[in-house]
Amino acid sequence: MGEVKYVSRVRIERLRGPLRRAELPGEDEPVYFGVHDEVAEHYGVAAPGDAERATTLDYIVAAAGG
Repeated sequence: MGEVKYVSRVRIERLRGPLRRAELPGEDEPVYFGVHDEVAEHYGVAAPGDAERATTLDYIVAAAGG
């Protein structure tokens, strides 16, 4: 294995329920993750409220498609 070229420095904090805040390289402001629609229903989150946001899965799919 060659030398490490990049180490991602990400910090994720669970605020409450499904709501999480992530500090990502290259972003001046935190990114918030939560649940929505079918995802909230699947996990039994009745009313996500302020946690109704894109999921981590949404970001993974977007990254893979990009």
